[in-house]
Amino acid sequence: MKQTMNTAQPGEIIVSKRMLSFEKKIGYTFRDKKLLRQALTHSSFANEKRLNKLSNNERLEFLGDAVLELTSSEYLYHEHEKMPEGDLTKLRASLVCESTLALCARELALGEYILLGKGEAATGGRERESILSDAMEALIGAIYLDGGLTSAKEFIGRYILSDMEHKKLFFDSKTILQEIVQSEYKKQLCYELLSEEGPDHNKKFTVLAHMEGTPLAQGVGRTKKAAEQNAAYHSILMLKKGELNVSEKYRNTGV
Repeated sequence: MKQTMNTAQPGEIIVSKRMLSFEKKIGYTFRDKKLLRQALTHSSFANEKRLNKLSNNERLEFLGDAVLELTSSEYLYHEHEKMPEGDLTKLRASLVCESTLALCARELALGEYILLGKGEAATGGRERESILSDAMEALIGAIYLDGGLTSAKEFIGRYILSDMEHKKLFFDSKTILQEIVQSEYKKQLCYELLSEEGPDHNKKFTVLAHMEGTPLAQGVGRTKKAAEQNAAYHSILMLKKGELNVSEKYRNTGV
């Protein structure tokens, strides 16, 4: 009896298993698995493997960006019936910006599934906001092509438009913290750079937010601005939980 030989390479088998795992995570099964693979293929991987230039996720990202903008616009239009156009535009911008999409991608652990070139992976590409946000948009584009607008809307609603207050808090964290510190504590908010590590292409900044010597929370980011935003976000959460007692807990700490 002639046996069928399995010619799949070990690396391809691992990739296929990871794709199946990711489908379970997002709750969507692709009819065309090639679309999912393309959505998760970064240009560095395609270049390293000498693949066709159109095999990376950039075209899907282009399409997904348009689908995301339409879906989020429609959602906000119906959700905020009395909000003027200018405020709707600002709110939509906060939902579809790079930082917010990267936040959504991290909640899905999307970085673990992206196919990256060895060099890009070695320099922290799986956590880079631009790569994560682009892959998120590419994934939306792939779902749109595979299952239509309804499926894409369901994905966007579940993983991007959900928990909007939390995402808005993250996006506006520096402004919100500034307002809290000035109105509730009557103090000056400052950000102190604690450390700057790594080569130019893979920097890591650590920043401490504090109000006139009273430390709040630290934040880490690949840019100083991102680290400050992260520090502000965690500071707000700490203040909301009542974990800071300015008069007692940090009195005379000398920080």
